[in-house]
Amino acid sequence: MFSTTKNDALYLNGDWVSGDEVRQQNVMACQALANVVRTSLGPVGLDKFLVDDIGDVTVTNDGATILSLLDVQHPAGKILVDLAQQQDREVGDGTTSVVVFATELLRRANDLVKNNLHPTTIITGYRLALKEGMLFIQQVLSVASDSLGKDALVNIAKTSMSSKIIGADDEFFSHMVVDAMLAVKTQNNRGETKYPVKAVNILKAHGKSASESMLVKGYALNCTVASQAMKKYIKGAKIACLDMNLQKVRMNLGVNVKIDDPDQLEAIRKREFDMVAEQVQKIIKAGANVVFTTKAIDDMVMKMFVEAGVMAVRRAKREDLRRIAKATGATLISTMSNLNGDEVFEASSLGNAEEVEQIRIGDNECILVRGTKVHSSASIILRGSNEYMLDEMERSMFDALSVVKRTLESGQVVPGGGAVEAGLSMFLETFSTSLSSREQEAIAAFANALLVIPKTLTVNAAKDSSDLVAKLRSYHAASMLAGPTDEKRRNYRYYGLDLINGKCVNQLQSGVIEPTMSKIRAFKAAVEACVSILRIDTMIKVHPDPPKEDPHDH
Repeated sequence: MFSTTKNDALYLNGDWVSGDEVRQQNVMACQALANVVRTSLGPVGLDKFLVDDIGDVTVTNDGATILSLLDVQHPAGKILVDLAQQQDREVGDGTTSVVVFATELLRRANDLVKNNLHPTTIITGYRLALKEGMLFIQQVLSVASDSLGKDALVNIAKTSMSSKIIGADDEFFSHMVVDAMLAVKTQNNRGETKYPVKAVNILKAHGKSASESMLVKGYALNCTVASQAMKKYIKGAKIACLDMNLQKVRMNLGVNVKIDDPDQLEAIRKREFDMVAEQVQKIIKAGANVVFTTKAIDDMVMKMFVEAGVMAVRRAKREDLRRIAKATGATLISTMSNLNGDEVFEASSLGNAEEVEQIRIGDNECILVRGTKVHSSASIILRGSNEYMLDEMERSMFDALSVVKRTLESGQVVPGGGAVEAGLSMFLETFSTSLSSREQEAIAAFANALLVIPKTLTVNAAKDSSDLVAKLRSYHAASMLAGPTDEKRRNYRYYGLDLINGKCVNQLQSGVIEPTMSKIRAFKAAVEACVSILRIDTMIKVHPDPPKEDPHDH
C-alpha cells in the first residue's frame, strides 16, 4: 500500500510503475517475444516445437500461430500478439516480420527517449516516415502484377511457401493454390471481383507423400453417407441443406401426457414418427435427391431415404453447409414452418450441382460436390505422413491462398528478399536530412529499424549480414542516384537478397515477389502497435482483493 498524494488522502492497493522504468519493461517484454519468432523468418527459418498445458504438440514457423500458443502475461506483449493476429487475418502472410519490425522500432524509440527526445516527437516522426514511405513503395517499388502474367501469381505463392514445410514442393503446390483461387472467382453486389479464401475447403488425409495432395474442382466434405445402403453417386444433384433433426419427435422436458387407454399410447408413438415422416416426404416430393443435415437422422427416416434413392449425410458442419448452400444456390433450412404455421418445403430451397459422389481417400471417405451452379468452388485434399505435418501444411496453404487473393484483388506487387526494406531505408535516410525539425532523428531511427528485416534474413541463412546488407544498400543508393535514361541502374531498386547463394539479385527476374498490400499493411500495423506502446508512461497493476472471511467459520 502506498500513497498517491502528499497528505495520504488516497491509497491504491497495487503497484505503480512510471517513466523510464515502464518503458524499459515494455521494450524488454516485446524483445523477448520477438526473439522467440525471429529465427523463423525467411526461406531458411527454423521451426518451433510448442507443447501446451495438456500436452498437445504443434510444430510450426508461422509467427501468428507461435504467438497465439504462448501464454503471454505482459500487457505490451499482448499488443504484439494481437498485431500478429491482425496481420494474419488481413493479409495472411508477414506475421513474423511485422512483430520483428515493431519491436525494433520500439527499441530505437526507447534509445531516443534516453537521449532526451520526447515520445510525442518520436511518434510524429514515425508517422511522417510511414506516410512518406508508403508513397515511395506505391510510386517507385510497386509493379502491376498484370504486366508479369500468371507467373507472378505462381511466384507470389512460391515466395510465401519458401519458408514453410511445403517449400520443397513449391512448384507443385503454388500451381495448385493459384488454380484454386482462380476457380472461386466471384462478383459481389457492387460488381467488384472477389476471391474468397473460405470458398477453398482444405481437407487433411493421413498417408502418402505431400506431393500426392490434390485439387478437386468442387466442394469436399469430411463426411460419409448415413447408410451403406444409400447411393454413393448422384448425377444432376438437387441438394437440400437442413439445420434440423430428422428424428422421431419427442416431447420437451417437463411435458406430461396422461393416458387412460393403452391404445392411445400406441397412437401417440405412431404420431411422433408420422410427424417427421411427413417432413421427409415433403423434402422428397420437392425433388431433393441429396440431403445434408447438421443433426441426426433416424433409422426409419434413413429407410425412407434409401427407398426413395436419396443420398443423405448427417452431422455435417454448419459452416460447410453454409458454403455448399452459397455455392449451389440452396437455402439452409432450420424450420419447415411457414408464416401460417403450416409445414412446407419449397423446391426453390434446393441447390443444384452436376454430381455428388462419395470417394475414398486413404483410410477415410469424403463427399464431393462437383459442378456447383451458382458459385464455383474448389477443395484441396492434403496428404502427409502425420498430423503435425498436415496441420502445418494447412497453415502454409492458408497463407499462400491469402497472398494470391490479395494480389488478384489489388493487382500490385513488390520485390521480396529485403528489397523494399533496403530501398525504403535509403529513401528515408535521405528524406530525414531534408528536415530541420526534431523529427529528423525519429525518421533516421525508422530508416535504420527497417534494416532489421534483411539483417535477420541473412543471419537465419547463416550468411554474413554486415557484408550482404552493405552490398544491398549500395545497389539501392545507386538506383536513387541514377538518371531517368540509365535504365540498368534504375532497376537496382528491385535488388534483394538471394539467401541460398548469398548474393544480391534482381528479385523481379528471380520471381521473389510479394503483394504490395502485404508490405503496406505490415508497416502500418507495426507503427500503430509501436506508437500505442510508446505512449504508455505509467502502469498501475491493482492487486486482487484478499478473500473475505466467512463468519460461519468461527
